[in-house]
Amino acid sequence: MRKLRAATWVGLAVLALVVAGTASAKTWKAQPNEYVVVYQDGVPLAQARLAIRQAGGLLVHENAKIGVSTVYSANPLFLAEVMRSPALAGAARSRPVGKATSVKPRPDLVERLTDAERASVKASASRDAPAVGAEPLSRLQWDMAMIHATVDGSYAIQQGDPRVRIGIIDTGIEASNPDLAPNFNAAVSRNFTTDIPAVDGPCEVPSCQDPANVDDNGHGTHVAGTVGAALNGLGIAGVAPRVTLLNLRAGQDSGYFFLQPTVDALTYAGDNSVDVVNMSYYIDPWLFNCVNSPEDSLQARMEQGTIILATTRALRYAYNHGVTLVAALGNGHSDKDNPTIDTSSPDYPPGSEYLRHVNNTCLDLPTEGENVISVISVGPSTMKADYSDYSIDGAVVAAPGGYFRDYPGTPLSRRAENLILSTYSERLARLNGDLNPDGTPNTPFVLRDCQSGTCAYYQYLQGTSMASPHAVGVAAVIVSQWGSLQGADGGLGLRPFWTEWGLTTRAVDHPCPVPPLIDYGPAGRPDSYDALCQGSAEKNNIWGDGIVDAMRVLRR
Repeated sequence: MRKLRAATWVGLAVLALVVAGTASAKTWKAQPNEYVVVYQDGVPLAQARLAIRQAGGLLVHENAKIGVSTVYSANPLFLAEVMRSPALAGAARSRPVGKATSVKPRPDLVERLTDAERASVKASASRDAPAVGAEPLSRLQWDMAMIHATVDGSYAIQQGDPRVRIGIIDTGIEASNPDLAPNFNAAVSRNFTTDIPAVDGPCEVPSCQDPANVDDNGHGTHVAGTVGAALNGLGIAGVAPRVTLLNLRAGQDSGYFFLQPTVDALTYAGDNSVDVVNMSYYIDPWLFNCVNSPEDSLQARMEQGTIILATTRALRYAYNHGVTLVAALGNGHSDKDNPTIDTSSPDYPPGSEYLRHVNNTCLDLPTEGENVISVISVGPSTMKADYSDYSIDGAVVAAPGGYFRDYPGTPLSRRAENLILSTYSERLARLNGDLNPDGTPNTPFVLRDCQSGTCAYYQYLQGTSMASPHAVGVAAVIVSQWGSLQGADGGLGLRPFWTEWGLTTRAVDHPCPVPPLIDYGPAGRPDSYDALCQGSAEKNNIWGDGIVDAMRVLRR
């Protein structure tokens, strides 16, 4: 169903690096660097820690559950020393320590439209009154209508159980949003990141470690609302509007997701009765993690192998502890079964990327990791969004993620309403210049709803990042309906195998079109966006096992 390749890169890479270690070191600067180090399986922690010291490293953070640690070292031969050690499996440079050089935030090429695209958006659609009992802005939630998460659909049977915990591994959750506050659990939420001023801008707090109830990017807040915005008579509602939301922050303010925070978030989810996690990101700096790309140096191959190994361990740990793993497939409008080149890696620091030839042995993580349910994005017409990656090997299901060029019968209609409307922070809306002085929005991409003196804000975004939380919400409905009491905390649980079974077998099949080539030319896209549909109605590379459906999963 998806790529399940083991991380067998270590042997040859170790030998090659040991031989070439001294020569490679000549190009390095003798300054402190941050590394992520992976221990060999079964090695006692004390032995691994000693090996790090012997290699010239200072251990500053350790995830003992999976044998992954963050280390500082000024030794220019640190990587070579790690590879010589029988106690250590690999290492990857993370970021320079103490450097003042500023870099730009990670580019966001899809979710927030370009200025030209925003200017081309047509006037808003008719805003008829919502159905009785629906949220005030539900008329704009075509995504919830598509998957039948509505008052006359799944809400009438199962709105989600508060005993079901959903972990949002993202840039944070702005818990002050009135649609998120009722379902947010501050006690169990955690922030696994520390702001990097050169990347994220000035720190908001002296420690540079933000509290676990804020989001200085907005991405995680949008994702959280799609999963579980409350059904409370204000704004919108999520797929499962009564589940418990946890902020498991692993993303920087700037949108980068580095290795150590992502694996820490996954192991924490496994240890704290989290039922489903949403992962709408890839682990920086490599879009594709390869161990044999001909353009990569030995150091680059080792770093990618380390990411594969550490992520595999973390995903396996979470899955084995009852966590259903859901991720966005990606926004590269490419056939993930047949990747050929990668021009965006490494993306940190910006400007270090180069052209690399990649193949199907390379992994986009976490979405192509073990036991991960990868999600394709569709627009209002159910057509795959032009930006969405696709795959029969790696994709599992499809879900609404927004497609501003798409509208049933009129593919050239560019409307804000074709995107996904979800929760937004008023604080960020003001900082981003999206509001007038009186608090009213000054852009069609931001909406406000006020009820009984309480106002909340919402924004339109698109991407596979927006598709994935729809699948997470449906998974939450499955656990809420069919789960059983688990553990001493009184939570509900369901084995991830059965959650995925319900998600895939109850998804709405979507056959390939005739002819099978999907041509995005009428939407103004070049031939490189065209996608050839392959497979059956039950399983193909454009819709996977089908479009998720919150009502169908409630049927026996």
